[in-house]
Amino acid sequence: MEKTWNNKAWFLVLPVLVLVAFSAVIPLMTVVNYSVQDTFGNNQFFWNGTDWFTEILHSDRFWAALQRNLIFSLIILALEIPLGIFIALNMPKSGIGVPVCLVLMALPLLIPWNVVGTIWQVFGRNDIGLFGYSLNAIGIDYNYVQDPLDAWVTIIIMDVWHWTSLVVLLCYAGLVSIPDAFYQAAKIDGASRWAVLRYIQLPKMKRVLLIAVLLRFMDSFMIYTEPFVVTGGGPGNATTFLSIDLVKTALGQFDLGPAAAMSLIYFLIILLLSWVFYTVMTSHDAEN
Repeated sequence: MEKTWNNKAWFLVLPVLVLVAFSAVIPLMTVVNYSVQDTFGNNQFFWNGTDWFTEILHSDRFWAALQRNLIFSLIILALEIPLGIFIALNMPKSGIGVPVCLVLMALPLLIPWNVVGTIWQVFGRNDIGLFGYSLNAIGIDYNYVQDPLDAWVTIIIMDVWHWTSLVVLLCYAGLVSIPDAFYQAAKIDGASRWAVLRYIQLPKMKRVLLIAVLLRFMDSFMIYTEPFVVTGGGPGNATTFLSIDLVKTALGQFDLGPAAAMSLIYFLIILLLSWVFYTVMTSHDAEN
């Protein structure tokens, strides 16, 4: 029997396509247009070719910001993924503790990014902030405004506090989906806690861990609001990531051409690194 295709269904998708065109494609084309042109003002543009891209790629400022981004993302992944797995493993699987823990885990995710930055900006102050005042009270010379290391520690702790819950919730969803038969078989075989984690829980969580790693990498690599509110990219340029440098170039210096070229390079780097993460983490499944 021959199938009948109803092409009218495409009309249901059309509003989504139009929305994506206006919210993503058209702004992207505008950025591409600015990246290959220059202007002397009065809304008059002339062709500049790939000069802005060449200037950005030969800029020490760009590579320094990129290095800070990569270091920050690697630190975040190294902290939040193991911590998220550990917390998910120790959360209750039944009873009243389940909704309580899920709500507590979801609370940091509900706070807007600029509010998170404001909270930690006050929390880390030496005079009225509980975190900064307590550290100085016990003899630790802490000042995130003047010391680059303290600024990095503050931003890292802030991000771990804000986003580890996402990893926890994803890992917990993967854990509760594992059938009890696996645990019963492991108990009969006398498997240790480490063996259960290595051969049952981690393999079954592989897909949610892939999602967690990709989401946390992309979010941490594109971080802007929190460090901008807390440190403004300082002290000096210690916490000036690519996103902050991009905004300074576009809005602070109003160099639209270089800013457009930098944003496209930024986008391609995120796309490439995310593809590498995805390919590496799914290669094992392909081999099996």
